[in-house]
Amino acid sequence: MNSKFEIKSHDGPGRIGKLEDKQTPCIFHEKSLKIAPSEGSAYNIDYEIAKWNVELTLKKAEEYKDSCNIATIQGSKYIDLRVECGKRLEELGYNGFLIANSDDLLLHPRDLVDLIVTLKKELKPTSYLIFTFAEPSFMPLLTYMGIDGFLSNSSEYYSYLNVLLTPTKTYELDTYPIYEDISREELEKYNLNTLEFVIKEIQTHMKNKSLRNLVEERSNTNPQNISALKILDKKYMDYLLEYTQLY
Repeated sequence: MNSKFEIKSHDGPGRIGKLEDKQTPCIFHEKSLKIAPSEGSAYNIDYEIAKWNVELTLKKAEEYKDSCNIATIQGSKYIDLRVECGKRLEELGYNGFLIANSDDLLLHPRDLVDLIVTLKKELKPTSYLIFTFAEPSFMPLLTYMGIDGFLSNSSEYYSYLNVLLTPTKTYELDTYPIYEDISREELEKYNLNTLEFVIKEIQTHMKNKSLRNLVEERSNTNPQNISALKILDKKYMDYLLEYTQLY
């Protein structure tokens, strides 16, 4: 049961699209999504185990294909397994995909860039990708590479870690007590507001064809972010230029 996804315009590889009544890129609330069960696995595991988890994920996705519109691309650190998983999920009729192990990918910039660019090249243009636990400072770069949405669950996830999200940094409140008396629920709400602000910021820059400016500004917020952008520029310039408007 797939959802109709239309691409309206590009800013670099980043896409402004329409998914039913939503404009993408956007924040997705998990309760509003019909996600097929999958077989999760750790990021750094043996190839044979990762392949076995992909097969179980595909089996579950086939079982739920008539009632769910989102599936999960598993495959741990192995890009060939990720691509195989994504393509076979498309064959089952899915066109919306969560990227598993996203928190681990943020710690491995080369793997992150290689995976997203490869998926964008190999999957159908009418398929859309959702990144699960993204820090706000990474969201412009992820969108620039081709991610179409982010889960709101990041706000809850980080609130349980007592981490406050801002557009440029994450603050562990145990170390940086910016708000000393904030409750977990209040922190979750604050974090969600940050995610929603950043997605609005991204959408506005894309309409103005200035997403790359925002990406470069945010790339200096942490080492992984700037490393990912450098790898993207050095290794995948043809991919970037394919969608970049000439003036």
